[in-house]
Amino acid sequence: MAARRTTKKPNVSKEELLSYYRDMLLIRRFEEKAGQLYGMGLIGGFCHLYIGQEAVVVGLEAAAEEGDKRVTSYRDHGHMLACGMDPKGVMAELTGREGGYSKGKGGSMHMFSKEKHFYGGHGIVGAQVPIGAGLAFADKYLENGRVTFTYFGDGAANQGQVYETFNMAALWDLPVIFVVENNQYAMGTSQQRSTSSQEIYERGLAFGIPGEAVDGMDVLAVKAASEKAVAHCRSGKGPYILEVKTYRYRGHSMSDPAKYRTREEVQKMREERDAIEAVRQLLLTGKHATEDELKAIDKEIKDVVNEAADFSKESPEPALEELWTDIYADA
Repeated sequence: MAARRTTKKPNVSKEELLSYYRDMLLIRRFEEKAGQLYGMGLIGGFCHLYIGQEAVVVGLEAAAEEGDKRVTSYRDHGHMLACGMDPKGVMAELTGREGGYSKGKGGSMHMFSKEKHFYGGHGIVGAQVPIGAGLAFADKYLENGRVTFTYFGDGAANQGQVYETFNMAALWDLPVIFVVENNQYAMGTSQQRSTSSQEIYERGLAFGIPGEAVDGMDVLAVKAASEKAVAHCRSGKGPYILEVKTYRYRGHSMSDPAKYRTREEVQKMREERDAIEAVRQLLLTGKHATEDELKAIDKEIKDVVNEAADFSKESPEPALEELWTDIYADA
């Protein structure tokens, strides 16, 4: 689980620490509530939770600027919340309601926000990687200084289109950060059994793409590595690969009993490496916050999530005629 560190962790202010704590806690409480709604039958289809991986997207978003883009796979709720999308709209989409970001027609795996430059969760493994390079190509063409964060998992890292995209991104010096969210298990297969190389980010060396591995359970380490990657891309040096070594506490999806790993393994990660607890301890030991203040934040977050759940239940289902809208673009 240890990641090779080539970037020094930054000093951060009390306000920054509290912001990371709040953002990660929002993702976790939201996902816990989504799991509950799924169990109640209010969320249909597939539902892939981000619990355990919160430090990845929060650390990366800390290095983003207005106008930067992001695209990811179907484990996407955390990315939506981290880039500022409304929890109500996200939850309503999960439950297939009209008030959702894709009008209730995209569900958990396919929603978008043009306003927040979020170009989707994508259901086909690895399909979002060339899309991310395309977004970066547009930015380079426009010379607007923007960067695209293209997220994919350790399982998708074995897809051929990923390496076709690496080649094109390197040839054209595209401002794209390829973020490998290595949560150790591609569905039910451990990385050790499915990947011939120990470090996934090193696969970029064949294309001349630099990169590094970073501890994805440490939000400050992720932030520091992200800032380095963003600076590389903004300066016109082309793509960069960040392999963020993280861990998901739940199964691959809600229907996965996760029998391919022991309960003790998961519990050990929860107790010893939890990203939210690590920031909580930094806040307490540094006397940046008291136990009562952190409890108040937790209550505030739970209220936001409960409000989102209530909104999703009250929002109507899309009308039948909506089945045929937003399918084709007018040419």
